[in-house]
Amino acid sequence: MQKISLGIGSRIRHPQFGDGVVVQIKPEEYVITFMQHGMRDIERTDSELEIIDANDADNDLVSLADIEVLLVNIIKKYSDMQERVEIGQKWTGGTLIMKPGDTSLKSKEVPIDVFFNKIVMLRDRLRVLEQRINSHDKLTEDDKVNIQQYITRCYGSLTTFNVLFKYSTDYFVGEKGSKD
Repeated sequence: MQKISLGIGSRIRHPQFGDGVVVQIKPEEYVITFMQHGMRDIERTDSELEIIDANDADNDLVSLADIEVLLVNIIKKYSDMQERVEIGQKWTGGTLIMKPGDTSLKSKEVPIDVFFNKIVMLRDRLRVLEQRINSHDKLTEDDKVNIQQYITRCYGSLTTFNVLFKYSTDYFVGEKGSKD
């Protein structure tokens, strides 16, 4: 089906929702405010849309959703901000107990959530380190590859902690699991 090319402010009629006005343009949909039915997302290929008064589409138009995606990607790439990573449900509220071999010493208990957050911070800092190495202008490509391989081995050393993550997409992956 052919995409209809309307601009913001275009007036339309839809057999199900009645008369409306285009208030936002998305890559595949229009956000239309209908008089009786409020805001609805309507596919741009919807052949039932009847154009009452068309405004020209602005080809350089960028939606707020597009801007949000771009900003999130920039923040992830260039900041030390930690993304939200969830701990496995079975670990929530648990305690990590470190018991020394020397019985004269006291055990140390750490809430597992605190330990998990430290592991996630370590992972995020390794990622930032990777990005900074890869964008460094004075390191040779061979240096970057060697350091990257070393960081990958560090990830491999941390795979023991994958059991704590709720989602496998958050796991540490070492050399055996890398796709390169």
